[in-house]
Amino acid sequence: MNRTVVVVPQLVGSVSTTPRSFAYPSAYPSEAEDEVVATPKGGNFPFLALPSELRNKIYSLVFSAAPLHLDLDPSIFKIFHRTQMFAIFRVSRQLYREATHHFFSTHTFRLFPTYPGRYFKTKRPLLARLPAQYRQSITSLELRLGPGWNNPPRGWVVNDALGLADCTSVRVLRIFVECDPSDAIFKGFRKSEGFYEEFSASLLDEVMKKVPSIKIVEFDAYTSVKRSGDMMSGLEQVVAKYEGKIVEWGRERGWEKETEQIWLDALLIHAASQRLSRARAVLPERPMAFAVGGDFSLLYEGSEAIN
Repeated sequence: MNRTVVVVPQLVGSVSTTPRSFAYPSAYPSEAEDEVVATPKGGNFPFLALPSELRNKIYSLVFSAAPLHLDLDPSIFKIFHRTQMFAIFRVSRQLYREATHHFFSTHTFRLFPTYPGRYFKTKRPLLARLPAQYRQSITSLELRLGPGWNNPPRGWVVNDALGLADCTSVRVLRIFVECDPSDAIFKGFRKSEGFYEEFSASLLDEVMKKVPSIKIVEFDAYTSVKRSGDMMSGLEQVVAKYEGKIVEWGRERGWEKETEQIWLDALLIHAASQRLSRARAVLPERPMAFAVGGDFSLLYEGSEAIN
């Protein structure tokens, strides 16, 4: 009597299926994933049997319609409602844990709302409205300065209700400066001399105190904002107080290219007399907090070199 032997293929774990970053701890394959689940023809697809890397890529596709920077904005709410992307949270407990962690760890959340109207004046920013377990997954925050420069809303305050104490995974703080009220064009419209610059510096200082896990501070601004202005000088001095922070420059303003040019100029000046590393480029006059590769140092710049 002949017997038919059916061989069911079995998934084999591989080091390539282990996430490279700690950012997705819930996506590690469990013991149940290594077991083979025979799927009959026309049955449900064994999504949880996929390697964690593939699941994370699928989550990225599911959330691709969401903007990278999230705020209290009606247009963002419309996107969420139209795409129904959060429906995946209701599939199972494991998908809920993985998908929520992926969403909140791969998007930047604005600290204070900038959309005009009731959202701008609200005392409950988006961060304060999120459950604590969601705030724990956030890795990137944005502080946008400029709106309300003559009269900031009362809700723009760092307190316990904001929920920064729960943001233990935040590594990047992005600071975008829309305007510098110290510029002569604002003369006659300011609440008082240096008011908004001091307000912004104090706000940044409170955020840095509340979130010690921040490693990278990225500055960016509109083209009208000068690096030598009171606004940027005050913000840079705040970051310089905290050791071990890495300062980076966003793409919109173009400061990254200008900083690179300063380093190249310093290299040409000093190369003949001494060895000069990128993290130790030194030029006269005003100090600027700067770090490369985790090595915090001071890069001095000429007042006319960078605006």
